[in-house]
Amino acid sequence: MNGQHPRRRAVLKGLAATGIVLVAPAAGFAGWVWVDSGRSNTGTLSFRNRLRIPPLLDPATDRDGRRRFRLDLREGSTEFLPGTRTDTWGANGTYLGPTLRARRGDRVAVDVSNHLPERTTMHWHGMHLPAEMDGGPHQPIERDATWQPSWTVDQPAATLWYHPHLHRATAKHVYRGVAGLFLVDDPVTDALPLPGRYGVDDVPLIVQDKKIADDGSLDESTLAFGGLTVTGLLGDRILVNGTYDPRFEVTTELVRFRLLNGSNARIYHVGFTDDREFALVAVDSGLLGAPERMNRLPLSPGERAEIVVRFAPGDEVVMRSFPPPLGATFAYERLAGGDDEHDLVKFVAGRTLRPAPALPGVLAERAPAPTPTGDPFRLTMGDFTFNDRTMEMRRLDRVVGAGTVERWEIVNDQSIPHNFHVHGASFHVLDVDGRTPPAHLHGAKDTVYVAPGTTVTLAVSFLPWSDARTPYMFHCHLLAHEDSGMMGQFVTVSDADRALVRSDRLPQVHDHGG
Repeated sequence: MNGQHPRRRAVLKGLAATGIVLVAPAAGFAGWVWVDSGRSNTGTLSFRNRLRIPPLLDPATDRDGRRRFRLDLREGSTEFLPGTRTDTWGANGTYLGPTLRARRGDRVAVDVSNHLPERTTMHWHGMHLPAEMDGGPHQPIERDATWQPSWTVDQPAATLWYHPHLHRATAKHVYRGVAGLFLVDDPVTDALPLPGRYGVDDVPLIVQDKKIADDGSLDESTLAFGGLTVTGLLGDRILVNGTYDPRFEVTTELVRFRLLNGSNARIYHVGFTDDREFALVAVDSGLLGAPERMNRLPLSPGERAEIVVRFAPGDEVVMRSFPPPLGATFAYERLAGGDDEHDLVKFVAGRTLRPAPALPGVLAERAPAPTPTGDPFRLTMGDFTFNDRTMEMRRLDRVVGAGTVERWEIVNDQSIPHNFHVHGASFHVLDVDGRTPPAHLHGAKDTVYVAPGTTVTLAVSFLPWSDARTPYMFHCHLLAHEDSGMMGQFVTVSDADRALVRSDRLPQVHDHGG
C-alpha cells in the first residue's frame, strides 16, 4: 500500500467528525480550508473567446484496407489566460487531441507515437475491443516509441474518448492535456433526424477544471493526495474544449451537444441559467430508447451524455454547472465540490436560425436490461481500495466468461464520493439502493457515480474476446483515487481457455508504474 495512505486515512477519519470543527471560529486552519474549498466563477466571465472545436482527424487507408489514424503525443505551450502561456501536453497539437471518427464495421488502426518526456499509454475509453488493444497499464508506450493497436469497430453509435492510463500516473497525464473524443457512427443513428453537422449543430463539449496561476503555470499540487483533499484536484478555472471563457454562436434551432466530463475529480451538474428543458438522447454507450426531458444532468469524471437543446432567435444563455448533489456529509460535500457552481459556456443565437425537425419520440428499440447469470460479484469501495485491496499489476481479481452477463454490486460504504468504470464491457444500472435508477442512468453505460453510503447494482455485459493473459481494468475514475490503488483487473475467457487461468496471478507481467 502506498506510504501516504495511513496519513490520508487519519486525515479523512478526522474530517468525518469535523462538521462542527470546520466552522468553529477557533479552528483557524480548518476554517481556512472551509472557505478555500468553495469555488465559483459565476459572474466573473466575459465569454470573450470563440469555443474551439477539436478538428476531425482524417485517416489514411492502409494497404490492408484499415482506416489508419496517427496521434503524435508531444509537449507544448498553450495560451489559456490572456497574455500568458501554460506548459501543456497534447496529441497532434499543444493541448487535447483531434476527434477520431469511425463507423460500425470499420477496421481501424491507430499509430500512437510518444514524444512526451516519459512513458505513457493510450486507452480507448468505452470502446469494445480485445484486451491487448485496450491501452490500459499493461500496454505502455516508451519514450520515442510508437504503439499500433488495430481492431474492428463493433458497437452501436456512441460518444467515446481516449486518454492515457499509466499505472500511478493517469491523473498527471490527463490533467496536462492528453485526451480527445472518438465518435462511433452506425446506420440506426444515421436514420434519425438528430442534428449531425460536426461543429455546427453537433458540438463536442469536453469540460475540464484547472488550477492556473496568474503567470499561466499549471498548478499540480493536489493532483494526488495531500493536506485535506478527498477527491484529488478541484480547479477554479473551467476549460471547454481547451477554451477558457468560451462562447458558441448558434445558427440552428436544435443543437446536439456531446458532453464529456474530462476532469480529474470534479462532478458537474449541467443545466442552463434560464432553467430551460433539454432532451437527453444518449449516454456513455449509445442511444436511449426515447428522449428523456430534464433541466439538470449530473456527470461524474469519465461519463458522457448527448443532449439536444432548442434555441430561439436572439437567445443568449449560459450553460452552467450547478452545485452537484453528491450525497456526502456536510463536511465532505464542501470539500468534494458539492457547493461549487461554474459557468461553462455562453450560447448566442443569431437573429435567424436554420429550422430543425422535431425530435422523434423513439430513438432506438428499447431492449430490456440483459439478465445476469451466476452469483453476484460484490465490490466494496474502501479507503481507496476495492474489497480491502489496492491495485497490483500481477494480481488477477476475477475471471469472467467471454460474452456473459454478470450481476455486479458496487458498494460505497465510505463518506466520500466515488464512481465506477469498467473496461471491456458495458452495463445497465439495475437499481440504486434497490430503487429504479433515475433517467440519466437509463441505457447502456460504462461509468457511473456511486454516492457515499450507496449500492449501485449493474448488469455487466462482457465482450466476446477470450484472453487468459491480458486483463481489462475496473476502477474509480476519480483519477487520484485510481492512481492511489483503487483499481482491479479481470480476464474474459471462453470455456476452452478457462483452464489456462491457473491462479489469481497473471503470467509474465511487469509493473509499468509511473
